[in-house]
Amino acid sequence: MYEVDKNQPVLVTGANGYVAGHVVKRLLEEGVTVHAAIRDINNPEKTKHLQALADSSPGEIKFFETDLLKEGSYAKGMEGCSIVFHTASPFSIRVNDPQKDLVDPALLGTRNVLEEAKKHSSVQRVVLTSSCAAIYGDNADIQHASGGTLTEDVWNETSSLDHQPYCYSKTVAEKEAWKVAKSQSQWRLVVVNPGLVIGPGISPNSTSESYKLVQQMGDGTLKMGAPRLGFGVVDVRDLAEAHLAAAYIPDAEGRHIITGHATDIFSMAQTLIPKYGSKYPIPRKAMPKWLLWLVGPLVDSAFTRRFIARNVDVEWRGDNSKSIQKLGIKYRPLEESMVDFFAQLAESGKLQKS
Repeated sequence: MYEVDKNQPVLVTGANGYVAGHVVKRLLEEGVTVHAAIRDINNPEKTKHLQALADSSPGEIKFFETDLLKEGSYAKGMEGCSIVFHTASPFSIRVNDPQKDLVDPALLGTRNVLEEAKKHSSVQRVVLTSSCAAIYGDNADIQHASGGTLTEDVWNETSSLDHQPYCYSKTVAEKEAWKVAKSQSQWRLVVVNPGLVIGPGISPNSTSESYKLVQQMGDGTLKMGAPRLGFGVVDVRDLAEAHLAAAYIPDAEGRHIITGHATDIFSMAQTLIPKYGSKYPIPRKAMPKWLLWLVGPLVDSAFTRRFIARNVDVEWRGDNSKSIQKLGIKYRPLEESMVDFFAQLAESGKLQKS
């Protein structure tokens, strides 16, 4: 579907992140030289798993210390690169200061990386890791979309610093990316908009909201029931493939919804029962919305009653046809993603057996 250019290096921001790790892995497998931009290159715990990948792959990796909020921080790492993968952005639902912890790193980081790309004549394409969160804020928004289904033409208009601040951060960051892209004609911006990302990480020490969610399916947190909180979900390995396709398919353009399955937390947990149901307290029933509405805010500050009302028991629907037709993505089964993900958590000792 695409041909990788092995002669020109590429830059990956946030290279030791959950998604970026798999992007780096695929690039190294293809024989590409990867300029890995990370916050602390002197911490071996942050680099050793990536170096190990490079040591066993035809590609090469070079580390560059960078700071999302520092202008010019990516200049050295971007030298000679033909493609910039901008994946670095915080993913957290629970923060003390949404502006400082989410919006500033997402918005200013995107601006700094893309403005830097304008200064390097070698850059031909920028691939931005955005999110379906930039398309919608709450599942209730979906009913207002044409045909009741999300497409790449839809933008999130309901999130703010006070409600769904993570979704708001992804929205303003992607809008900034398109603004910078339209201010120049040197490189093309291609955006991937994944749903909830699941699947095993490159590093066993990877962390994300996805890890916390799946961990709760096996550590007893959700033993009394899991909410029917709907998502579009995608395996991290399929998402990495989407990044390479967005980078190397000549006519790739615009936004791409990257989701393999429309599902919910309860249904995701049920895929684990055949293999792990006898060993771990996998939730066997759905938690009623009225009960979650009653106790949710007391248990978890992220589960406000507004969030519960607009998302729980509200079906998620999105159109992933562009990713299949234009990027050639073949999505693996949900059960495969969940079992592989859960197995990694079990091996790490982070799950409590029943």
